[in-house]
Amino acid sequence: MHVLITGGAGYIGSHTAKILSRAGSRAIVLDNLKRGHRDAVRWGPLVEADIADRSALKEIFEKYPIDAVIHFAAFAYVGESMQAPELYFQNNVVNSLSLLESMRAAGVRKIVFSSSCATYGYPTEIPIREEHAQQPVNPYGESKLMVERLLHWYGQIHGLAWVALRYFNAAGADPDGELGENHDPETHLIPRTILAALGRVPCLQIFGTDYDTPDGTAIRDYLHVTDLGEAHLAALKYLDSGGASTPFNLGTGSGHSVREVAAAVERVAGRDLPYEELPRRSGDPASLIADASKARRVLEWIPRHSSLDEIVRTSWNWLAKSAQVPAASGADQDTKEAGSE
Repeated sequence: MHVLITGGAGYIGSHTAKILSRAGSRAIVLDNLKRGHRDAVRWGPLVEADIADRSALKEIFEKYPIDAVIHFAAFAYVGESMQAPELYFQNNVVNSLSLLESMRAAGVRKIVFSSSCATYGYPTEIPIREEHAQQPVNPYGESKLMVERLLHWYGQIHGLAWVALRYFNAAGADPDGELGENHDPETHLIPRTILAALGRVPCLQIFGTDYDTPDGTAIRDYLHVTDLGEAHLAALKYLDSGGASTPFNLGTGSGHSVREVAAAVERVAGRDLPYEELPRRSGDPASLIADASKARRVLEWIPRHSSLDEIVRTSWNWLAKSAQVPAASGADQDTKEAGSE
């Protein structure tokens, strides 16, 4: 397959491009490089352009025999979306409409969309199923839901075949050490915890220690980025075989608290972490855990790299490179497949 990956120079997009290439597909990356990284594009050509540029999209569809699209290109900072919602609705929604119209003009009828558990808002049940009400509590989640609605109606009216992958917390780095997280600013818990252990940030800030959880800190479902990439490949195969348009949750079905993440980093680092306990942040649910049984059943997808220790070990090895810190040995790695019970 020839697959157009929008946002393919970003964290999840670049890992997915590598996985597609290894599976025998050709990834054509479209990225404006405002938040992506040129050196992360190694498994196919890069077209430096914006999905809002209809002429650039037309040239891509004319030059390459695109069979399907994987759509990652989006802004993804919840806090930023609360400060500048107009950026999120323009970039994530209006520009996605530009992409869909360009696909329709070119006769490309299959798309895998990078959605989010942020579309659910505050969960009323744990684990969260695809049928859970979608009531976003920030513009980022709202923008993802709006694109899902676009996909629905383009499917109904224009025959677009789509999959929306609602994933929870992407984490980890390429096991081969070729790719990893490179956000500016870095807001994700696991890399920030590692940066604290490496002395690159003053301490780990723990927001909320009074949640109704076993240790009082928030619980999240962490999924290795390699497993996420494999899910996108599985979704493409599903659509290519005539699968019906539908959303899928992606997660392990189990969660880890902030303190558990900190303990895992301390095991890898071999040192205690400096940390600061702060009040809860507005909008942070106590627990977010996926029911991903539908993806396992329909896509035959099983996360194989998502034990907390493997996620932390691969993240440590990536982030420690520039600090000349020894790589993690993996001796403490939990080798059980995540969620395989």
